[in-house]
Amino acid sequence: MDWLLFVSISGILGLVVAFLLALKIIRQDKGPKEMQEIALAIRQGSTAYLKRQYSTIAVIGLILTVVLYFLLDVHTAISFVLGVFCSLLAGYMSMDIATRANLKTASAARKGSKPAMVTAFYGGAVLGLSVMSLSVLGIVGLYLVYGDPSKIVGFGLGASLAALFAQLGGGIFTKAADIGADLVGKIEKGIPEDDPRNPAVIADLVGDNVGDCAGRGADLFESVTAENIGAMILGMALFPIFGINGVLFPLVARGAGILATIIGVFFINYVRKDENLMMPMWRVQLITTFLCAVAFYFLIDVMLGEINLFYAAVVGLVTSLAIGYITEYYTATRKPVKSIAKASQTGAATNIITGLAVGLESTALPIVVLSAAILISYLLGGIFGTAVATMGMLATTGIVLAMDGFGPIADNAGGIVEMSKASSKIRKSTDALDAIGNTTKALAKGFAVGSAALASFLLFQAYLDAAGIFVIDIAIPTVSVGLLLGGLLPFIFSAFAIKAVGNTAFDIIEEVRRQFRENKGIMSGKTKPDYSRAIDISTKASLREMIAPSLLVLISPILVGVILGPEGAGAFLMGATVSGILLALFMNTGGAAWDNAKKYVEATGKKGTELHKAAVVGDTVGDPLKDTAGPSLHVLIKLLNTISLTFAMMFVTYALL
Repeated sequence: MDWLLFVSISGILGLVVAFLLALKIIRQDKGPKEMQEIALAIRQGSTAYLKRQYSTIAVIGLILTVVLYFLLDVHTAISFVLGVFCSLLAGYMSMDIATRANLKTASAARKGSKPAMVTAFYGGAVLGLSVMSLSVLGIVGLYLVYGDPSKIVGFGLGASLAALFAQLGGGIFTKAADIGADLVGKIEKGIPEDDPRNPAVIADLVGDNVGDCAGRGADLFESVTAENIGAMILGMALFPIFGINGVLFPLVARGAGILATIIGVFFINYVRKDENLMMPMWRVQLITTFLCAVAFYFLIDVMLGEINLFYAAVVGLVTSLAIGYITEYYTATRKPVKSIAKASQTGAATNIITGLAVGLESTALPIVVLSAAILISYLLGGIFGTAVATMGMLATTGIVLAMDGFGPIADNAGGIVEMSKASSKIRKSTDALDAIGNTTKALAKGFAVGSAALASFLLFQAYLDAAGIFVIDIAIPTVSVGLLLGGLLPFIFSAFAIKAVGNTAFDIIEEVRRQFRENKGIMSGKTKPDYSRAIDISTKASLREMIAPSLLVLISPILVGVILGPEGAGAFLMGATVSGILLALFMNTGGAAWDNAKKYVEATGKKGTELHKAAVVGDTVGDPLKDTAGPSLHVLIKLLNTISLTFAMMFVTYALL
């Protein structure tokens, strides 16, 4: 069988289905004029932001392309450009469908929660199928041209770099606007979330699209791409055992994942009467996981002929589900979230203390699960067993992205309903979806961190092979220093990211206060606030603030490799991976728990009370953690590994120590 043809057909079919789903959403009822006007403002703000952000990334990308051309070779430079382009395209497509689906979801909510949920989920599915399909088609195209996976590492590098800029810049924008809107609107003025009188509310809704949709689309495009390339390089190293099938299997597995996702998506329509709306999503993921398991069994039997590798794939699939359930426990309305809400009774300080404790505790079980997955898959199939486990975990990326995209679409729909002054019954439907969306976004982030851990293991092994390293001795001073510096980097990066949100939020808060102070008609509803001013402040600040931490990540592994040598660079990667994964888990899960604790308080009818104000403060503390620094950290981990893999031979040749 022509496996590359199978993969190409799967990728094309994924894009076709994504297009048909998008067409289905576009043709749905737009709702009343008031909803349409608000949705248009959100779409225009999102598009304007991405144009400016992509222009900034293009300039930096052009400079790096020239550097790669002269330092390495033309193959890497071309692959890099294509990786940047495809990653940004995935992000733009994610934003585009989200800013269409939000209006249709709001309109569908007039008929109830179920049709609104299906519309929002289909919007997320467009995101998931587009990302997976663009990744495999890009890799297949480059592989057909070069015939050597080591020559397309630049594709992963470009995808990682673009994803970091997109995720970090979007995260700064969305959380600065969110914090500004919440602190002034909810606490100082006592007005509801998404109240049209709040000057920052449109910026907040724009942020959901440029951060949670465009940023995450580029993010998981990079995850799938980096894992594929790393596994293909390992397949080349194992060519005497598996032949060309070992190289092609990662792509074939991804193609099968696309087909399973296409089938699984449509099961979202099956909703039992009076069941929790989170259940249909779990059902879709379970069905897709089962289909992937069946596909892996036959593909591994035909291509690799080693049953233990199938068990390794099952380990990856189970790991994905396990991390999802663990994340759901810590972020849904269960004991951890309720404990944060209860702590709010005595003020913001106890809310923050309890939230920190929940976030720190939430790192334990995922690490145990990931450790078990790495060990079991290695025992089953050696280093290629861990590669297959990673493929298993990422096989359901399309569904995870659909659940992730559902979150901001539902959030935007709620904002549109609130601002258009629709009935409380409609708002009740969108509020239910918004709470679920917080959980699904947290699930996607947990999935991304877990997949980053496994993918980094693959990329690290590929780096060791490229640099000709067999053992890294931590007793050697250069190695110890590399380990310490690597462990430090995620902390410094997070400091930059969180400080950037604080600086931008400060400007937003001052602007919102100014408008309320100078225009008395805003609170009475006689005049409209200047929404564009808040959008412009967030846009300029986020683009400015994203450059320094991104360049830090880009430059540091090259400096470490050149100064400390290939072994020091390897230790640097180990340190950054360990601290980065732990920090990401803490920030993503803890931040989501804070957010849902606030929503739990609001759902119990205690808006405007001191209890509610304390919960809002806790939510604003968690905001930059879960939507800016946290989601950027797993991109950072893979980018460091990809950069080191790209420049491995330079480290060997030009090391100073």
